[in-house]
Amino acid sequence: MNEPTRESQGTVLVVDDAPDTLRMLCDALAQEGYTVLVARDGQQALDRLAYVLPDAVLLDAVMPGLSGFETCRAIKAHASWAHLPVIFMTGLSDTADIVAGFAAGGVDYVVKPVKIEEVLARLQTHVRNARITSAAQEEAARSAPEVPARLIDAALTPRETEVLSWLAKGKTNRDIADILGMSHRTVNKHLEHIFEKLGVETRAAAAALASRTIPV
Repeated sequence: MNEPTRESQGTVLVVDDAPDTLRMLCDALAQEGYTVLVARDGQQALDRLAYVLPDAVLLDAVMPGLSGFETCRAIKAHASWAHLPVIFMTGLSDTADIVAGFAAGGVDYVVKPVKIEEVLARLQTHVRNARITSAAQEEAARSAPEVPARLIDAALTPRETEVLSWLAKGKTNRDIADILGMSHRTVNKHLEHIFEKLGVETRAAAAALASRTIPV
């Protein structure tokens, strides 16, 4: 009897110069139903993206040539790739290095040596969130003429605008707190005010509105 075909979970680009890490991740992701693309360095990753657009990128932070941070900045600077969730894989666990990863445009990170269960859990979350945001953006596009007016009329404070900008980049509340140097509770309070002023109820809806007018 043939085994049932596993439903496709999406496509992931894995970028790492270590063959053992690549092999381990590729095997685990394929087993979970992901289509896996491979790049050995930053430039090769950018070359891959020119032909195939994945659902997410797993990116080594330290590589010969373009570093992971430089590669991520290049991805985020490209209009067709900027929405891709980039998850850093790094042996650098200092706060400054983690913040640098977020500042480059990453949405999350896992510390090497990577734990497959953790990678799969984070990947699933960010792929799902990216799809929800994409759907919300498509919905917002149908009322595009109203979008700038809603943001202008909302009269967000500079700090609220900053929080919303990071939200539009796919950052979690924890990420935003780390990047802006504020407490998790303060981020929550800012988001409450932002949702109320924009007249939305979800993070995805707020991010969709912001991404159409705030550079991300």
